Amino acid sequence: MAEARNNAKRNQMGPTIPRGFVLGEFTNYSDATAMVEKLLAGEFKADNVSLIGHSPVLVERIKSRLGYGRVALSGAMTGFWIGLIFALLVGAGINVGPAGELSYNPQQFFAVVVLSAGIGMLFNITRFSLSKTKRGFLSTQMPVAAKWEVVVPESEAANAKKLLGSASDT
Repeated sequence: MAEARNNAKRNQMGPTIPRGFVLGEFTNYSDATAMVEKLLAGEFKADNVSLIGHSPVLVERIKSRLGYGRVALSGAMTGFWIGLIFALLVGAGINVGPAGELSYNPQQFFAVVVLSAGIGMLFNITRFSLSKTKRGFLSTQMPVAAKWEVVVPESEAANAKKLLGSASDT
């Protein structure tokens, strides 16, 4: 019962930075994960390994230019898909005659899809031209660490060094 209470207190404290022996420091994530893979290949317990990223930096990568043409095409595609879903759900183009017979009129179906593509295009162009923070490019943001450390508990450091030594010998 006391152990359950201690676990509850530990969970309320929130996440903590793992402490222990630093097996290696790396400038990129792939080198750090390669070391972890070597440890795990040597049957090292996965729960005892931590990857710690230091000095996080927000990197924004520019993907492409953004202009009215791209905005219009994007809006038309979005409107097309919304119109297609709407036309399928509503059953646009399907007519029921007086005797209960069904007939299909594809022009009505395509009219709904084309009209919604046009509305989506106009909406996107209007939104882009009225935006106060108009940027001429598309980008993605990603947090990146400047340095990575592979950390194991002090009690497991000798075993980890031995496994890494034998992995580099082969």
